[in-house]
Amino acid sequence: MNVSSIDDERAQSLKTVGWISYLLHLVVAVAAVVPGAQAGAGLLIVALIIDLVKKSDAQGTWQASHFSWRIRTVIWAGLLYVITIPLWLLLLLPGMLAWALISIWFLYRIVKGMVRMNAGQALPG
Repeated sequence: MNVSSIDDERAQSLKTVGWISYLLHLVVAVAAVVPGAQAGAGLLIVALIIDLVKKSDAQGTWQASHFSWRIRTVIWAGLLYVITIPLWLLLLLPGMLAWALISIWFLYRIVKGMVRMNAGQALPG
């Protein structure tokens, strides 16, 4: 058995899992910035579970940074959405503005990750 082919298969498998996760994140991120197009948090939870389960498989590879990147992005976005809920109580506009900014940030992080993964590059810690 060739160790190089096993490493190649592992790398390709991790990349496939990464693309699936990024695409699920992208659907949610685009839906968050397009008015009236909510994909639902279910897809995001599925992507988060995939990332949490497969993260250990990527340990020691450049792809590990992508798993951490996606997990941190979802956790921070979730926290920011929850923290800004009171803005919706003040008036509609502050809540809408805060969530729009969070959604744009979320979309930026997902696109940046996809670009770096496509180039075979790690993301910052």
